[in-house]
Amino acid sequence: MKNLKPLILITILPVFLVLVACSSGSEPQSTSTAPVSLQFGSHSTPQEVYNDSIIPAFQKYWKDKNGQTVKFNSSFLGSGTQSRAVIAGFEADLVHLALEPDVANIAKAGLITHDWQANEGGIISNSIAVLAVRQGNPKGIKDWSDLAKPGLKILTHDPKTSGGAQWNISAIYGAALRGKVTGVVANDPAAAQQFLSSVLKNVMVFDRDARTSITNFESGLGEVAITYENEVKTSQKAGKDIEYVIPSSTIIIENPAALVDTYVDKHGTRTVAAGFIEFLRSTEGQRLFAANGFRPKGSALLAEFSSGYPTVQDGWKIDYLGGWPKVVADVFGDGGIYQKALAASR
Repeated sequence: MKNLKPLILITILPVFLVLVACSSGSEPQSTSTAPVSLQFGSHSTPQEVYNDSIIPAFQKYWKDKNGQTVKFNSSFLGSGTQSRAVIAGFEADLVHLALEPDVANIAKAGLITHDWQANEGGIISNSIAVLAVRQGNPKGIKDWSDLAKPGLKILTHDPKTSGGAQWNISAIYGAALRGKVTGVVANDPAAAQQFLSSVLKNVMVFDRDARTSITNFESGLGEVAITYENEVKTSQKAGKDIEYVIPSSTIIIENPAALVDTYVDKHGTRTVAAGFIEFLRSTEGQRLFAANGFRPKGSALLAEFSSGYPTVQDGWKIDYLGGWPKVVADVFGDGGIYQKALAASR
């Protein structure tokens, strides 16, 4: 019998190791009904649609499907600020940001390792750049050219901290470059930059993010705000007396999302985080976005929500300006178009 003890140990040890492995934090969350927490970092504009609609809907969906309760620890900041926070150590399991470059910077830091743009470029939500005005549009704002009127008080946000602000600046410059601004010759970068400068001259404050900007506008500050269409729709839903004007030429805003590989693996949340992004892309998720001010994705939803989203005469994407890498360098880089236009406006 003395020789049986080593044999017993050899037999038991692999079983023990399997049990230990199954109890470790690396177990896929989908195999457990224990509550799971997701760290979620987003830009500021979708805060209401997430808190009031999408997150509760996903929690019910996931509970019904897997029997698992999902808790969210959410942060809503300017897109650039949020991106830098993740890189600095905010352990977001997934992000939904305003700009492709803000997600790309997280990837460059080595925190996102998969091809996050494999599915539709990573785009989750759509909007357009518009002009928010007071009820009845007392200043008679009709298009971008009106923003250059002397003495007009404009609100927008700061491109250094807000992705939404970079969309705004790109929209103004691009519309002018396309020859869609009265008095500006098409395909003349110098003329487009000069027009941008004339608009920036009227900006009374550069807020840190889109939400702060529209909140200040709601409080009575300024006469027009350059913002997302969905921001105005959120204000209107809350009963604020704000209207908006769609410029004759404006940019189609596309906001990406991605899992942050380093942190989902550290927290053991990859399965549920991937499930959340899949839900955002689903018809149900996109319908919730569309019901809360974001332009619908897909022909069926476009037809369903057509009455709430006026047609854009000349809608174009960031590709018109060469794509985000070029725009970041040429428009928002040191000594770029924005800096030159801002300096000339002061």
